[in-house]
Amino acid sequence: MPKGHFRVLPRRIAGIDVVEATTNHSFARHTHEQFGIGLVHAGAQTSLSGRGTVAAEAGDVITVNPGEVHDGAPIGDLGRSWRMLYLDPPLVAALVNDVTEGKRSSCEFSDPVIRSPTLAGRFRAIFAAAIAVDSPGSTLCWDELAVTLFAEAMQLAPARAPASVSRSVARAVNLIDHDPLASVTLEDLARESGLSRFQLVRGFAKSTGLTPHAYLIQRRMDIVRRLIAGGTPLAEAATAGGFADQSHMTRVFVRKYGFSPGAYAQAMN
Repeated sequence: MPKGHFRVLPRRIAGIDVVEATTNHSFARHTHEQFGIGLVHAGAQTSLSGRGTVAAEAGDVITVNPGEVHDGAPIGDLGRSWRMLYLDPPLVAALVNDVTEGKRSSCEFSDPVIRSPTLAGRFRAIFAAAIAVDSPGSTLCWDELAVTLFAEAMQLAPARAPASVSRSVARAVNLIDHDPLASVTLEDLARESGLSRFQLVRGFAKSTGLTPHAYLIQRRMDIVRRLIAGGTPLAEAATAGGFADQSHMTRVFVRKYGFSPGAYAQAMN
């Protein structure tokens, strides 16, 4: 991205704006109506806000609350680059309500800068999901990342999960297994299990070793492998397995197994 460039990506999820910036611009004091959470990926900046003067550098997660007065200036002459997600307050209220099982519906970020490699990794993943929401399974991926990201960034204390969580998760697993090609949301899985979205994500990973989205993709990959082993052309296998295209299937296949679908096809046929 050229220096001094701002890019607002097409809005793919209602109520969420996605912004990328590389700039040495010094911002005057201003506010946003939305919650903002982002990641500095190059350079550094200093900013004054209602939560004090802070400095953020590459790898730091940065946050802003609705109506919070803040500014921003680069540290040094090279400017800085960041990526941000801006979420409408009702979306955040729904996330807070879910994580706390209705005990809270409002919350704010307490830290304007968060130095956490784990949280930075969560942000990178959710940013990728936000710009790829049209791909198969991406809405489920966004949902499960959102509840975990905001629970950690807002330091929310989750409600205690019921003792029967394993049996509850089993119902969600069965829903995916029944039709791995169905367009299922985290809300669908939570409703089937009787758990909150946040409880389902945590319980699902504990029970299966995978998040709901990763489990869904694995079940689709199982379909693809069976089809390829049976001689189905790669492009047809990708479509039948619920992937956007052959390229998408290949990336997932190689990431999981270390070899390409083409190599697997040659070995099987």
